[in-house]
Amino acid sequence: MQKRKLGNSNLEVSALGLGCMGMSFGFGPAGDKQEMIGVIRAAVERGVTFFDTAEVYGPFKNEELVGEALAPFRRNVVIATKFGFKIDPSGASAPRPAGTDSRPEHVKQVAEASLKRLKTDVIDLFYQHRVDPNVPIEDVAGAVKDLIQQGKVRHFGLSEAGAQTIRRAHAVQPVTALQSEYSLWFREPEADVIPTLEELGIGFVPFSPLGKGFLTGKINADTKFEQGDFRNMVPRFTPENRKANQAVVDLLAKFAQQKKATPAQIALAWLLAQKPWMAPIPGTTKLHRLEENLGAASVELSPNDLRELDSAASKIQVQGARYPAEFQKMVGR
Repeated sequence: MQKRKLGNSNLEVSALGLGCMGMSFGFGPAGDKQEMIGVIRAAVERGVTFFDTAEVYGPFKNEELVGEALAPFRRNVVIATKFGFKIDPSGASAPRPAGTDSRPEHVKQVAEASLKRLKTDVIDLFYQHRVDPNVPIEDVAGAVKDLIQQGKVRHFGLSEAGAQTIRRAHAVQPVTALQSEYSLWFREPEADVIPTLEELGIGFVPFSPLGKGFLTGKINADTKFEQGDFRNMVPRFTPENRKANQAVVDLLAKFAQQKKATPAQIALAWLLAQKPWMAPIPGTTKLHRLEENLGAASVELSPNDLRELDSAASKIQVQGARYPAEFQKMVGR
């Protein structure tokens, strides 16, 4: 597996990481714990060194899973986790997120708790999960700077932040990476965010690089998602929007045929070809999908292929918002 540096930092990660959220949160029932540990360890064996989790996934369960799975390999891997949500301990059946909280004292409490769950003495990359409108970003950056000085955190990251917030945070504590959704069917970061990252020397970690599974070609208008699957709430995933958005998958399938690859591999290869400081983190709970995703690193797209893909994709009007309205309010701040 090729390695990449995130921006101007010295943080080196595998070109493709592994997003671990779906193993215990977001896409229906949690996976079997031992099976999920097996998938994470299989990723390590195949050269993946970059693993993504968050306090709020579960909540808490995903960090515990990742910590246990990676304990034997801790020195050879990069673990990214996130802070910034208030978690209500008295949820109906389990703790649940209840708004944002990036007050400096809370950030530091979360760091201590995450270190325990991850079974480690340092968090490699600590992201603010969503910008908190009630706490100046300078205060958040200052809190993470303190944690870095104490040796508890190595690098500071932001998730779904807007260009101005990135600049303000970076002036207090250099931002190593921004994490946001980015793929052939969600290209908004190209307008302001990616140019800002390039200017400041900040790495980019695209999440949902396969469009929450849609770009694999395994989801169609008739697919039924399980209860508790976040996609049931997403406007882009209504049956009629899935039918309209099939054009994106058809385009990927056409290129996949030419390259003897799969649609998912073309989608990931397209991302890898955008900038050398991007490291996408596709998630999966299945070993064969992990192997398929990692195969994208050896798919070569020529400048001509990229032009053709871009040109064809730009003619497709993707239907439906990527988040329900209440989630949309929390991004791009």
